[in-house]
Amino acid sequence: MKGVVFNLLETVVTEDYGADTWDDLLDSAHSDGVYTSLETYDDADLFDIVTAASKALGLPENNVIRWFGKAAMPHFKKLYVGFFLDHDSSVSFLATLNDIIHPEVRKLYPGASVPDFTMDRVTPNSLEFTYRSRKRLCSLAMGMIEGSAPLFGEVATVVETKCMHSGADSCVFDCSFTPEPEGGSLGE
Repeated sequence: MKGVVFNLLETVVTEDYGADTWDDLLDSAHSDGVYTSLETYDDADLFDIVTAASKALGLPENNVIRWFGKAAMPHFKKLYVGFFLDHDSSVSFLATLNDIIHPEVRKLYPGASVPDFTMDRVTPNSLEFTYRSRKRLCSLAMGMIEGSAPLFGEVATVVETKCMHSGADSCVFDCSFTPEPEGGSLGE
């Protein structure tokens, strides 16, 4: 896993829970916490930190990973603003993952292992999103889909209809996007 993923995780944990919490997670995961964005690290390092967070928060690991995906999207946009410029909706943005964003990721981070996505538009504001990856981080993909919506003034509804963790060969999400209600996003 590329170090940029660890850097984003540190950013969102520190932002939401504080630097001491990040340090505690690293201690629990037996990690030195030194991650540079261009280096590649063992996937187990990420899972050790997620396991530590899961225990500390009393949440299932998949919930922690999903939270991370959702919380990371605004930071991802700041880091890679060019990926977002030509889009006015989540559907438009998500449709470019395989053809535009992933090739650029491979250029920026040689050796990066990126998932494969297939998207089929159902309506102008909904799609069926299929995720395939040996890492089986479908919760991260789901969180990133959900996290992309507010970046375009939308609210996402994402339902997983198939999952690799249940024996399927891929994960399939039914995704729909609606405009955010007047006055901001839900929960504000």
